[in-house]
Amino acid sequence: MTRPTFDTFNQEWADKIIGRVSRSGIDSYLGLKVTEVEAGRLVCEMPVTEELITGMGNMHGGCLSAMCDHVLGVVMYPVMPPGYWAATTEFKINLLAPVTGGTCLATSEIISMTKRLAVVRIEIENEGRLVAVAQGTCTIVAPKSAS
Repeated sequence: MTRPTFDTFNQEWADKIIGRVSRSGIDSYLGLKVTEVEAGRLVCEMPVTEELITGMGNMHGGCLSAMCDHVLGVVMYPVMPPGYWAATTEFKINLLAPVTGGTCLATSEIISMTKRLAVVRIEIENEGRLVAVAQGTCTIVAPKSAS
């Protein structure tokens, strides 16, 4: 597959988020931490903590879904013009295997992008095995001053 090319890449924005865990929101609760960023590609990790394990002994699929939603949008920011923002419009996830511990690693890649829409593919691994795949769409929103 040929990856799309991008008119912009904000390295400064990418550098700010690498290694940082947010202080609030679902990304903070889940401990999501971006570990790699390049134009159109982002890698994020999530520790599988006791709080995320259900009574059945597995992590709830909603945690993997939240991780997908997070990386689906965040991968957009370094390649959008300053002031633009991305909103998840939809995504579909296939949960392939149970997660019981360790760390989950999500890799998101933009597979198509126009001025108003992007399609992103996500794969999540846990301890070296593929546990989820997803694909989603983001709406790209221009700042009011650019409309």
